[in-house]
Amino acid sequence: MIEVEIADVAWSAALPDATALAEAAAAAALTEAGGPEPGDVAILLADDATVRGLNARFRDQDRATNVLSFPAGPGSHGQAGDIALAYGVCAAEAAAQAKPLAHHLQHLTVHGVLHLFGYDHEVEDEAAIMEGLERRILARLDVPDPYAAELGAEADHV
Repeated sequence: MIEVEIADVAWSAALPDATALAEAAAAAALTEAGGPEPGDVAILLADDATVRGLNARFRDQDRATNVLSFPAGPGSHGQAGDIALAYGVCAAEAAAQAKPLAHHLQHLTVHGVLHLFGYDHEVEDEAAIMEGLERRILARLDVPDPYAAELGAEADHV
């Protein structure tokens, strides 16, 4: 089961279908990465202050970030974990990257769900695996490759 809670009305004002977009992205990521019984995911579409508070409390980083993932602990049968997304950060990133907020929401939802299953991007090899999964999942959702612009910029600097 995927549960989406909209805690900041800015999400639904900007994207009336925010719940459906997040659910579709999470379902696709769960299918790809979660195995036969992936577990439940709760998604909080929040404001920057809420995500900043969560980031400070659980990661000792007193700043808002686009998405946070909280994997369920051992013995949490039926739960994969929770993710939280900050509207202001996500909207600003989408604008700066000249992409629709809907696509960015789906990308970050997929990204957050993959973190629930242990995928990470701190080292180059792991980042390549995670980004490849993200691309494959997002392609099924008709969301363009979110890393294409970065690849083009890297090619320009070679």
